[in-house]
Amino acid sequence: MRILLWLATHVVALGVAVWLLDGIWLAAANSGRAEWSDKAGPLVLVALILGVVSVTVEPVVKLLSLPFIVMTIGLFLWVINALMLMLTSWIADRFGLGFHVDGFVSALLGALIITLVTGLIHLVAIKDD
Repeated sequence: MRILLWLATHVVALGVAVWLLDGIWLAAANSGRAEWSDKAGPLVLVALILGVVSVTVEPVVKLLSLPFIVMTIGLFLWVINALMLMLTSWIADRFGLGFHVDGFVSALLGALIITLVTGLIHLVAIKDD
């Protein structure tokens, strides 16, 4: 159940990032009902890729960059999240999902949006057991 909640919150957060930022997009219809129906499947798959990246690559990167994280009082974690979003975009492109992050600044803003949206959803809707 926890995995499904994580997946749902990240699908919503990725959708918000795609909606708000011009530098992050899904190659699909651009308006009307077809827009979200065309994007729903790829968003779920991109969220799954982000989950795999977060579980496998991110802990190693965090461990190796621990001195930078400490020196920047945790702000380097934002950079790591942006890099993981760019890696997710690269992997999604290899699978032909049409998810694109256009540059590092877009990745930084996208990582911030994803973090804020998932945090807000957890704060408002998900009760810890």
